[in-house]
Amino acid sequence: MFRRIGDWFRNFMLGRYGSDKLNVALLVSGIVLMLLGSILGKFAAWAGVFTLLSYLVLIWCMFRMYSRNIDARKRENAAFLNFFNHMKDKEHRYYRCPKCHQTVRVPRGRGKINIRCPKCGEQFIKTT
Repeated sequence: MFRRIGDWFRNFMLGRYGSDKLNVALLVSGIVLMLLGSILGKFAAWAGVFTLLSYLVLIWCMFRMYSRNIDARKRENAAFLNFFNHMKDKEHRYYRCPKCHQTVRVPRGRGKINIRCPKCGEQFIKTT
């Protein structure tokens, strides 16, 4: 019986995206919002907003998990990871080239510098 259920679920998930770091973050934030809503529900009348937000976040998480548009979900996850990797990097600043929009990484604390884009060769001045 359990083997048949496992086979059915495996066939159901074929071609679907599954889970990634963004889904894990959405799931954790949904659970935290739900706990906040249940704790604050005893003290404040507006605590239902947290519960509603938690349901929306969890629905978004489920939508991403069962989506068949794998390319779009990979782009969303890459943007999420890119955002948090930039926040963790304390030694570099990231700028976009005004011509080709390539991301350029430069060291922090150098003052005003002339940055040359490695892709197109455009030069621009920024403060690090």
